[in-house]
Amino acid sequence: MQLYEREHGKEQPYWPAGPFKIRLPFIHYRWETAEMFQGLIMFVVSLGMIPLLEQYLGIPYDVALAYVVICGIGFMLPALLGTPMVPGWITPAIPVVLLFLGDYEPGAEAIQAMFALQFLVFLIFLILGITGLGARLVEVIPRSMKGGIIIGAGFAALMGEIEAGGRLAETPISLIAGGVICLYLMFSVSFKGIVDKSELARKIANYGMVPGMIVAILVGFIVGEYDVPNVEWGFTQPAFAEMWNYLPFMVGFPDWELFFYAIPTAVIAYIIAFGDIIVGKSLMDRVDHLRRDEDIDSSLNRVHLITAIRNGLHAFFAPYPGLAGPIWTAVTATMAERYKYGRKAMDSIFSGGGTFWITGFIAVFLLPLVSFFQPVLPIALSLTLLLTGYICLMVGLEQLENNTERGIAGTMGVVLAVYGAGWGLATGALLYWMIERTHLLRFTPDPEAPGATDPD
Repeated sequence: MQLYEREHGKEQPYWPAGPFKIRLPFIHYRWETAEMFQGLIMFVVSLGMIPLLEQYLGIPYDVALAYVVICGIGFMLPALLGTPMVPGWITPAIPVVLLFLGDYEPGAEAIQAMFALQFLVFLIFLILGITGLGARLVEVIPRSMKGGIIIGAGFAALMGEIEAGGRLAETPISLIAGGVICLYLMFSVSFKGIVDKSELARKIANYGMVPGMIVAILVGFIVGEYDVPNVEWGFTQPAFAEMWNYLPFMVGFPDWELFFYAIPTAVIAYIIAFGDIIVGKSLMDRVDHLRRDEDIDSSLNRVHLITAIRNGLHAFFAPYPGLAGPIWTAVTATMAERYKYGRKAMDSIFSGGGTFWITGFIAVFLLPLVSFFQPVLPIALSLTLLLTGYICLMVGLEQLENNTERGIAGTMGVVLAVYGAGWGLATGALLYWMIERTHLLRFTPDPEAPGATDPD
């Protein structure tokens, strides 16, 4: 139960704070049991950043764990400040970020480079959020390019896992088993029919990726793809004091030249994050009209501002190769699916997201959980990427209304996934101007554009 109850058809109660809407558990929204259990398992994905911090930034494990705690604070901010999407990293941008960091020596040099990149991402989100241009972009960009951005992000997420030498090739049995279970429970039409008839099936569906991840972990242990963990008891000990030695305040701030080199990667990261925002907005819009009891405010300007705050927090106190993204697509989709079952299943969209990451933050300090999941960190990250790819393709194709748009979006998506977001965006813009517009120099929408009505 919570202190403030929502009136039917109204927004979830909140305390106004400028552009933000503050909501606290037990005061503005109830605690959701299903999301709590998901958080106790899915938090392991956040630990998947530790090997990258060790390898690319030269940070010891205990300091990297402290970085994860800072990340956890950022993960709790969206539900606290008024955004319904479950936040995550800018996951498809991680390969591009690692390519950028590969040019710098692990240690002070790489930390300075990561600060420069993340500070630029912070500025981009902040400027677009303050000016309101972020929200306008969603309306101005053609459907074909919106779809291309999302499809390209989906291709990039999938290609990184299934390519030769990827994690699917290294641990195929556990990932295939877990992936099949996740896809079936989350998206199968036949399973949705079972859910409508079976209370047990509905309870299983409530936990989203968790059953698939448990199956993947158990299979990985059984077939020997992952080592059996040595479970320890107590609480983790992130090295907060030592962390200061690995921050820009101590290693030094980068010069202007390094900021200049980071600009292309920062722009690419925002383009991908922009695709994530479109995905999140689409997911929220899909469930908003199904639940008449709650009015969901998914302000895109607020999304930009909160994401800016999180990237600023990271830049100064935990430079992070994952960056701070507006949405964890797989978990947001899982939460949205459960939300559709009504107020009894999930009181508010904010109660789901808020419960999930508060639990995930607490779990980082529980040594039995951290030590148990430590050998299987790649499973959580891989399943997240595979499901992100599937959801991006599903939502991206849903944006498109005719064959002209599908052709442009598909081509743009492939170029984006293979050659990077910058080339993908340029390809989409060129194809849109050449193929979809009936007047090359007209700057107003073309209602008579080719394929405006699909003969099929």
